[in-house]
Amino acid sequence: MSPARDPEQWTPEAYLAFERRSDMKHELIDGRIYAMSGASRAHAALSARLSGILDHQLRGRKCRAFSSDLRVKVPATGIYTYPDLSVVCGRVELEDERADTLLNPTLLAEILSPSTQAYDRGAKFRHYQSIDALQDYLLVSQDLPRLELFSRTDDGRWIYSVADGLAGRLELPSVGVTVNLAELYDALDWAEGVGPDGTTGRTHQPSVDGG
Repeated sequence: MSPARDPEQWTPEAYLAFERRSDMKHELIDGRIYAMSGASRAHAALSARLSGILDHQLRGRKCRAFSSDLRVKVPATGIYTYPDLSVVCGRVELEDERADTLLNPTLLAEILSPSTQAYDRGAKFRHYQSIDALQDYLLVSQDLPRLELFSRTDDGRWIYSVADGLAGRLELPSVGVTVNLAELYDALDWAEGVGPDGTTGRTHQPSVDGG
């Protein structure tokens, strides 16, 4: 990633003032701001479908799902970012009276793309791990029906699990939701050609436009 603006160090106050006036989304990382590029069609479709699955299963419970329009702050490291989806169970904690920056996600989800997946799996996950409230971190592939989940244990370790193929399903223990991959990936045109083992009858070329 390249900084969106000049190399000066941005304070959280300056960043938030700038961001709240901006027509684009930016992340704040180590005092630098970075513009977020637009999402691909597949990214947008998966995000909408996952949000719908969670919203349906969470209905009537004390958990709420939020789209990527809600900013998340990692208090321990000071970054501000926009996860593709976040869920809070219980009381929602916000940074200030503007109510646009979440502090206590129970679950965070990112839809992987070629341009962001190394960051989502590495440095961003390390930031997220420092959020005390976070229990589950979900990674969603655009290229294959595949979900990866990192779940925090009582002793602070992170356990990895994966679900592959359209016959797969993955439980999100922190929020009590089960995601069926066939339902999720039905949002994508190419899913019609994917077998239960996750293989396709044709090559799918992923988007590289930041989503």
